[in-house]
Amino acid sequence: VAVGMNYRDHAAEAGLEVPERPVFFGVWPSSLIGPGDEIVIPSVSTKVDYEAELGVVIGERCRGVPVERALDVVAGYTCFNDVSARDLQFQDGQWTRSKSLDTFSPVGPHVVPSTEIPDPQALRIRCLLNGEPRQDSSTAEMVFSVAELVAAISRGVTLEPGDLIATGTPAGVGFTREPPRFLEPGDEVAVEIEGIGRLTNPVRAEATEGGP
Repeated sequence: VAVGMNYRDHAAEAGLEVPERPVFFGVWPSSLIGPGDEIVIPSVSTKVDYEAELGVVIGERCRGVPVERALDVVAGYTCFNDVSARDLQFQDGQWTRSKSLDTFSPVGPHVVPSTEIPDPQALRIRCLLNGEPRQDSSTAEMVFSVAELVAAISRGVTLEPGDLIATGTPAGVGFTREPPRFLEPGDEVAVEIEGIGRLTNPVRAEATEGGP
């Protein structure tokens, strides 16, 4: 489960209003890859973007969890890169396909137990492109906290152990830059979250027929 427009600074850079309630969308599990795996720019997109996000891993089956108890069902936290095909996103008018293409959900390198992260709303979060910081913010910028997101999703939806919630991205994404800067073959993109670690993935183009 992913969350759209959940950072105040990202809403501001995109020129959009902060949502009054969480905006959720699904991401297909077939998009998941691990640390060091290649993000593949597919032939269907020319505008592939990065998005550093805090990943929340659910630890117990739950439904209808109140906000006050929501963090109790969290097993741990990880780094997530919500790679996005912006051209498909704007063409489709919604986000599922553009963020679910193969290799578009890097996650890792490990899950830090929630007992080691006393406050998930006080973590520095960064994205580096070829070693250059592109996103540098704090989870304090979230519009809706981790606890609020878990509670909201679980109203009518049963969460299972191992389910992953991607909690939104801060300012600094590629499509809002002047000029825009999208991922290119040969790039290396890294997501760093304080107390959790660093997720690094190289980028390559999809192989063409007869090519490498």
